[in-house]
Amino acid sequence: MDWQTSEDTVPSAPITEADARLLLGRPPTTGAWRDGDPVGDRRFASFTGFRTEGGEELPSWRLSYETWGELSPARDNAVLVLHALTGDSHLRGPAGPGHPTAGWWEDLVGPGAPIDTDRWFVVAPNMLGGCQGSTGPASVAPDGYEWAARFPYLTIRDQVSAQARLADALGIDVWAGVIGGSMGGMHALEWAIGHPARVERAAILSAPPVTTADQIALNSVQLEAIRIDPRFAGGEYYDAGDGDGPHRGLALARRMALLNYRSPTELNQRFQRSWQSGVSPLGRGGRFAVASYLDFHGNKFTRRFDANSYLTLVDAMNSHDVGRDRDGIEDALKRVTATTLVLGIDSDRLFPIDGQHRIARSIPNTLDGREAVTISSDFGHDGFLIETDEVGLHLRRLFAV
Repeated sequence: MDWQTSEDTVPSAPITEADARLLLGRPPTTGAWRDGDPVGDRRFASFTGFRTEGGEELPSWRLSYETWGELSPARDNAVLVLHALTGDSHLRGPAGPGHPTAGWWEDLVGPGAPIDTDRWFVVAPNMLGGCQGSTGPASVAPDGYEWAARFPYLTIRDQVSAQARLADALGIDVWAGVIGGSMGGMHALEWAIGHPARVERAAILSAPPVTTADQIALNSVQLEAIRIDPRFAGGEYYDAGDGDGPHRGLALARRMALLNYRSPTELNQRFQRSWQSGVSPLGRGGRFAVASYLDFHGNKFTRRFDANSYLTLVDAMNSHDVGRDRDGIEDALKRVTATTLVLGIDSDRLFPIDGQHRIARSIPNTLDGREAVTISSDFGHDGFLIETDEVGLHLRRLFAV
């Protein structure tokens, strides 16, 4: 549930005038990638027939994905990397046509990197329900109109089932590794539990075994911020012009979410009580720098994401419970046969470290026994994206096994 783009995961900093100029102009109705937009480095796999856990049907659908490295003749060197809530398939590579931001894990994937593309064939899909090339609410349904509010309710398990169809299409029977952080970590955990014979190694980064009531509560106010925007129009906003979509509600939801992704220590140290300009916020109409920072990143987010997709994906995150219909969390985790790295951040207030320790206690074969690896960081939940040296060290350990 992190920021998931390189530009957003740098340490927090006050917004400059140059930053503000980037957001001049009316925001688009949706920031989704649409057919006809530049493809960039995306590839597409198209499928027919998908039945969700809830019994709804997608008659046709696709996943967009990107790859790096070469698949071995034995097809035994494939690594699946799964993005978080607002991410996409652009794991590495520059921003450019079709890719509004640079790769989000550039330091960890590539030649000689911890996930070494000279050795491994890396696959990164955009999850089902997303808005960067995979089928989601902004996609056109068989009747010629966007799915919009009609898009089926998805669970984490549904999204993993879709990823399994992609693996089948690529001819990959077993992943040498499945890696994910935050919501992507939920997917990686479901892969290891639901498809144990297909996963040799797993890395669960800053992800919980279950979405708790507290986390669902935090998510619920974000979703309501979108729904109460009059321009959301019940999800039927795709014919609106630029500036007339639900960008205010989506930006507000993003601002709420960002508070969960960083730590009080970082925000207090970076911003203190500084002003955004020379105008006092103490009754004089000025703004505190931290408020301006949140506003900027909320508005920036509306340029690359879709409001309906945000609802769909947060609902999927709320569905996460590895113990559902599996006799509870601990019994479910015992099904994992992969060699597993479990890692968390000590300042994470979104998915606190006790959740990662609970995962580590019940998986039979972890790198570090019954305790998760704990990284000390001031950056909160997003530490798994920012503390790349430490995360990379532990990924190297995993792939040395």
